[in-house]
Amino acid sequence: MPTFLKALLLFVLSLDQGYADEVLAKITARLVKTPLAEGRFQQEKRLKILRKPLISTGTFTYHQSKGVIWKTLTPMPSLLLVNEAHLVTGQGEQAVPPAFGNVFKALLGGELNRLTESFDITGKEQKSSWQLQLTPKDELLKKVISTILLTGDTELRQLELQEVNGNLTRIGFTQITHPDHLSSEQQSDFERLSP
Repeated sequence: MPTFLKALLLFVLSLDQGYADEVLAKITARLVKTPLAEGRFQQEKRLKILRKPLISTGTFTYHQSKGVIWKTLTPMPSLLLVNEAHLVTGQGEQAVPPAFGNVFKALLGGELNRLTESFDITGKEQKSSWQLQLTPKDELLKKVISTILLTGDTELRQLELQEVNGNLTRIGFTQITHPDHLSSEQQSDFERLSP
């Protein structure tokens, strides 16, 4: 390829990256950022082997330094606790790769700029809403996730995760609040996570 064409291609690619960085910065600036957020979720999971989606509902709590409490209430109660290094479920605790732990924190904590470490990001910003598409560049994430589509306003409102195996998960977030402190139940749940 002639040097001029290489230079032109690099210039066009840098424009795209510059635009993506600008959109991400604008969206991140719009998001409510507090050390604590909680709300409700409805999750719809579409598995290739099933005709009807699996639907579950529950609550989530995000704490900037402690991690995430993901409490499914229906149809089957369950509890998932995750921080940057560990994950606790009914089956016990296990270590998680940093890329996975960082994704939870970045998404629910409004720290979208942290996602650039593990994803290529494209997006668009409108007057009252925004949308980002994340494509994994982290090798571990590439084995599981095809793309993640995020939609929101001053909060993350919907997450759509397309898995490599063809399964799709769509999560809607509602009734999001930003309390001043954790409840005693939330504090107790976080104490089950290793530091």
